[in-house]
Amino acid sequence: MVWMSLDSSLETRNHQPTLDKEIFGYKTQSCRKALCIAGYILSCGALLLLFYWKPEWDVWANCIRCSLEEADVVLLRTTDEYQIYSRKTVTWISVSALIKSRSDYPTTAEEDSLFSKAITKPSLQVRSIQVQKIRYVWNICAKQFQKVGALEDHHTCSAIHAKFGSGLTCDEQNVRRVICGPNTIDVPVIPIWKLLVKEVLNPFYVFQLFSVCLWFAEEYMEYAIAIIIMSLLSIFLTVYDLRQQSIKLHRLVESHNNMMVTVCRNKEGFQELESHHLVPGDVLVLKEGKTLLPCDAILISGQCVVNESMLTGESIPVTKTHLPQADNCKPWRMHCAEDYKKHVLFCGTEVIQTKADDRGAVKAVVLRTGFNTAKGDLVRSILYPKPMNFKLYRDALRFLMCLIAFAAIGMIYAVCVFVLNGEETGEVVKKALDVITIAVPPALPAALTTGIIYTQRRLKKKGIFCISPQRINMCGQLNLICFDKTGTLTEDGLDLWGLLPSERNCFQDVHSFPADHSLPWGPVFRAMAVCHSLIVWEGKIQGDPLDVKMFEATNWVIDDSSGHQIDGHGSTHAMVVRPGPKASSAPVEGVTILHQFPFSSALQRMSVIAQEIGGEQQVFTKGAPETVAMLCRAETVPSNFESKLRLYTAQGFRVIGLACKSLQSGKQSTDLTREEIESDLTFLGLLIMENRLKRETKPVLEELSAARIRSVMVTGDNIQTAVTVAKNAGMISPMNRVILVEANEIPGSFSAYVTWKPLEEEKTGDYRTLENDSQTERKIRPALESGQYHFATSGKSYQIIAQHFRHLLPKLLLNGTVFARMSPGQKSSLVEEFQKLDYFVGMCGDGANDCGALKVAHAGISLSEQEASVASPFTSRTPSIACVPELIREGRAALVTSFCMFKYMALYSTIQYLGVLLLYWQLNSFGNYQFLFQDLAITTVIGVTMSFTGAYPKLVPYRPPSQLVSPPLLLSVVLNILFSLSMQIFGFVVVQEQPWYSKTDIHSLGHGGLRDVTLEQMDNGYKSYENTTVWLLSTINCIIVALVFSKGKPFRQPVYTNYVFILVLIGQLGICLFLLFADIDDLYSKMDLVCTPTMWRISMVMMLAVTFAVSFIVEEAVIENRALWLLMKKTFWYQSKSHYKRLQRALEQDPAWPPLNETFFSDSVAISVEGNMGGHSNPTFDSNEDAL
Repeated sequence: MVWMSLDSSLETRNHQPTLDKEIFGYKTQSCRKALCIAGYILSCGALLLLFYWKPEWDVWANCIRCSLEEADVVLLRTTDEYQIYSRKTVTWISVSALIKSRSDYPTTAEEDSLFSKAITKPSLQVRSIQVQKIRYVWNICAKQFQKVGALEDHHTCSAIHAKFGSGLTCDEQNVRRVICGPNTIDVPVIPIWKLLVKEVLNPFYVFQLFSVCLWFAEEYMEYAIAIIIMSLLSIFLTVYDLRQQSIKLHRLVESHNNMMVTVCRNKEGFQELESHHLVPGDVLVLKEGKTLLPCDAILISGQCVVNESMLTGESIPVTKTHLPQADNCKPWRMHCAEDYKKHVLFCGTEVIQTKADDRGAVKAVVLRTGFNTAKGDLVRSILYPKPMNFKLYRDALRFLMCLIAFAAIGMIYAVCVFVLNGEETGEVVKKALDVITIAVPPALPAALTTGIIYTQRRLKKKGIFCISPQRINMCGQLNLICFDKTGTLTEDGLDLWGLLPSERNCFQDVHSFPADHSLPWGPVFRAMAVCHSLIVWEGKIQGDPLDVKMFEATNWVIDDSSGHQIDGHGSTHAMVVRPGPKASSAPVEGVTILHQFPFSSALQRMSVIAQEIGGEQQVFTKGAPETVAMLCRAETVPSNFESKLRLYTAQGFRVIGLACKSLQSGKQSTDLTREEIESDLTFLGLLIMENRLKRETKPVLEELSAARIRSVMVTGDNIQTAVTVAKNAGMISPMNRVILVEANEIPGSFSAYVTWKPLEEEKTGDYRTLENDSQTERKIRPALESGQYHFATSGKSYQIIAQHFRHLLPKLLLNGTVFARMSPGQKSSLVEEFQKLDYFVGMCGDGANDCGALKVAHAGISLSEQEASVASPFTSRTPSIACVPELIREGRAALVTSFCMFKYMALYSTIQYLGVLLLYWQLNSFGNYQFLFQDLAITTVIGVTMSFTGAYPKLVPYRPPSQLVSPPLLLSVVLNILFSLSMQIFGFVVVQEQPWYSKTDIHSLGHGGLRDVTLEQMDNGYKSYENTTVWLLSTINCIIVALVFSKGKPFRQPVYTNYVFILVLIGQLGICLFLLFADIDDLYSKMDLVCTPTMWRISMVMMLAVTFAVSFIVEEAVIENRALWLLMKKTFWYQSKSHYKRLQRALEQDPAWPPLNETFFSDSVAISVEGNMGGHSNPTFDSNEDAL
């Protein structure tokens, strides 16, 4: 087998778990192709249609297997459980016109690039394939297809500055342009005819077309026309919806496809060109004023402020700094670690401010173009959504296969009966094919779709918008919800509570806010005034809410006018902060912010270099207190630092550490690295922010807990604060113990260690140590043995455990409740790890740092005021977690509705099928109007109205079944088929035993006595006592089954609350009883019914009543009896096969678990989990692999 791993970027950047693709090479053979064309003609296009549905069969029939090097067609297969095939043609791109005149090509910049390795000599052509809008070219040296349209990852920081800093030459740019293709995210509006053809060629509509042709042949016109109208309506609605989506997506991207940009050409200076001509390696010059970015680019000089709300949903301006000129061998992305995004400008985002430095213009090297960019990935994630791994959809196909198998048996029976009775061949074929259209319900997909549409409408009324309707059913299975903390569980804004200044390594008195007296002038005040990344945008101070609150407390203002003269810096665009009208007197005119090192979630801090006007330069740093304290000189950190920090974090406060130092006058700040700047600092104190729980948080978490749905907190905040919030919110009950899991790598070695210790609460202001304590252990052990414990860990520890202690990770996740200091990539990784344990994971966040996790989860819910966020399948307009139980309720109701619909459709088609097969025994069948009444007046109407039932308001502590093949569901269907079969056979046999029965003489045995009617006058071959009996019994049986299967509690509201459905059933039953007891010759003639004695009609009603009673009792007492099924599970030792359940059972038997006051050491080399940890923070942001 010729196969390689297809770059995970194809999929991971689409927010899917690493989904490799196998690739197989094939060569087209002329003789095979000729045979296939003959097959298309002889089969009247049926073979072509089959190949359209199964592209791999098309390739296997037309081509022979060969190496990838010789292939002109490749077949890709996903390596997940779906094994989806796709066919791609290898195309040739010629670059001869561009290179012929240049014998010295490739130039230095190109020697080690993919562009020179892909060009075949002497033809000067490049082999390529396109997969999901991304172009791959054949690397002759590596013998594999590799992605183009992105700058190679192997470049170091200094190489990017050296090779690309002065721009590409015209020739290099032209070659790259031809190979990479245009820098456009082109989503053409799909023509209506294309959408129509694609929709009509759906296997379901092809089956309907076959059914309609057959019905026309049998003159069953009315239902055929009704199905045509319904199908056309369904097709047009789908096409209209797809067309609208296509137009919306086209409008979303077209603005960036063609704009004028300035690029720097090597040896030729600046040049204006259209953005679709940009290639990776070009140098983009960013001018002042607002600019939309047409590509992803690495900032190599100057500084930018960018609005990334298009990608993250968060409109807080983000500061970008230039890539350092680090002289080492590490690739630039590895050198910058998680902070590499601080140097990358992403496509689709808006540059709102640029600041040049002493190197001149603000420049950026083009990193990715077209669909490789951040915005391109976002668009691709919409165009190629993640396939749904849900048992319901797989079971639905199995269910239809069973019905087809069932129909095949009926066909054989029909052929035998009609052939043995000497019927014409044409008639035999028609009757046999008829069985398929009866056994497979053509209205099933439409009925299932209506259920989802109604649920979507109900969710919309509650302010929850859905862009992925197929995920609604999955919400019914959720059993673990990950919550972000800030803005999700707690209020979005932080209030400044107090400041704890430190002087001469001692904490001073707390300064409370709002205070009567203003904060005195000093280093702490200066830190609050300058250590932030705020900007003035559209006349308002914009930035992180924490920074805004801190700065507002100083009563200073930002003077953002450019061109301030700074000693030793020339005229540079710098920000100055000055005392405002309400500010207390300060001995300075203002402070200039010279340079910023933006906040980094990896480093957990930010720093600025500032200078008092006419004074010296100083560094100010703020960040996580533990991190800041480590950067300070030990003698400046108070001895009771840890106890004070614990005191405030234990009360749920958000605590920020502040520090500063003076810069030596001789040194230029631009020459210093971040490491040099952020060292030997003086500790200034702690800023204490209050973050209140939202009013809805506690009741919602209690409701989820009562429903046995696990809640987990995933936050970027301090671990102690997170644990306190978890306790206050009710995630961790007061009786339960918290075990802190800390992992660290051993310096200078490849191993690591992990410690497990109880996290003690702050009972008073005194600090209690975490150290081993046998007394503590004796108190805690009983709680641990009863399973009442929770693990709390940080992002750093989580990553080390994932790398060094892979076997411990599932055990940690099983009881892990608080995951603090988590980076966006770690959040996504955590969700995926939970999914590996067979949890159905929901993620609820504010859509900013949680984009990746929201996409990866089974159900991502973004709390955003936007109507629909591209970041997640669900968006709640009300920014509270009350939407989570609401979504689960509706999901459960939708899932149960789907099951009810499957059961009903299976029963309706089986009832009709059994009735027809019984009548076939006498070479009879139902009449056209009889079929029409059952199909249209009964089933279609029931199918549309059954889904109206709303969700039950209470969440019960168990979930509906997730699969169609569950024993209760199968038993319910089988038993009801048997009841129906028994009743129909009983009616069929007993009617023949009646004294008035006759096969040939059919009289109208009405209320007025005996009226002789000649058969020829009104008979069309269907009238018989058996037909009338079986048809009336089967029709009313369809209504009985609909009522019995319409489940109410515990997942849906009682059936009587669905007034439309109940009125429909009453109306249908009334009409059926009228048909049963009426004695109207014209009506009976039209419906192919015959009159029977009143007593026989009453007997039929009694048969139906008995069937209804038995069916209802069995459904309620057996099928819906949860206690009975639990008892049977217990009796037969049935245990859940879910990974997490198996692990739970194993750990219950393990006396050594959980470990307490223990340390484990790793004995193996770390497993690289970079692929899992990296870049799910946005649709965009990471992938290192490029090979196909």
